[in-house]
Amino acid sequence: MPQLGKSLSGMGAGAQKYDLLTALGAFALAADRSTQRRVLRLITLITARYNWRFQELTVGRKEIARLWSVDERTVKREIGALKALGFLEVKRAGTRGRVTAYSVNIGQIMATSEADWSRVGPDFTERMTAMAGQGADAGSPERKVIPFPGGEADEGTEWAAAKVLLKQADSARFTAWFAPLIRDSADGEGILLRAPSAFHAEYVSTHLLGEIARALAVATGRSYSVRVVAG
Repeated sequence: MPQLGKSLSGMGAGAQKYDLLTALGAFALAADRSTQRRVLRLITLITARYNWRFQELTVGRKEIARLWSVDERTVKREIGALKALGFLEVKRAGTRGRVTAYSVNIGQIMATSEADWSRVGPDFTERMTAMAGQGADAGSPERKVIPFPGGEADEGTEWAAAKVLLKQADSARFTAWFAPLIRDSADGEGILLRAPSAFHAEYVSTHLLGEIARALAVATGRSYSVRVVAG
C-alpha cells in the first residue's frame, strides 16, 4: 500500500477509498438505526461530492438536502452530529457567498471503526491495519480527533507521561492504537495495559510494544517491560 499523504490519490488509492467506506459501513451496521442512517448519508455525500485530491467537501445545504431527501434544518443537524463524531471537520469556514469546506477525518473514522473490521474479514483487517500503521490522519498535524475514554484513570502515572510523548510523535497512530489502552497495573519492572479488543491487544503486542517501551523510558528514566491484554 502507498504511504498516505494529504489525500488518497495515486496508485492503490482507489482500493483504500473503498476500504475506508467499507469500514464506515461496517461500523454503522453494528450501531443503532439513527447512526446507520447518519453514516449512510455521509457515505452518499462522500461518494457523490468529496474531492479526494484536495480532501475537501464544498457543497451547500440546499444541494445536500436534495441529495439526502430532507430539509435544510435536517442537514444542519446531521452535519453537526457528524462533526461531533469527528468524521467531518471544518477546513474553511463559510463566508458571504461561499459555503463551508469540510474534510473527512480519516484517522477518526479508522479509530472508531476498528472494532468492526473483523466483521468484514481477515484480509480487510490486514489491509486496514497496514493503513493505520502508515498514519491514518493523512499527515495533517493540526487536525483534531476525539480522544477515547479512559484517559482520566491514567492521570499522574508513568503511562500518562508516556502517552504525551506518543501523541506528539504521531497523533493518528496515538488515537487509533495508544489512546484506548488503559493502565491496569505496574510494578518496578513491568506495566500491564488493557486494550478494548483482542485484535487491538494482538496488534499492539506485535507491532507497537517497542514504541511504548521507548516512550516509557524517556518519560520516566526507567526501563519497563510492557504487556497488553484484552479486557
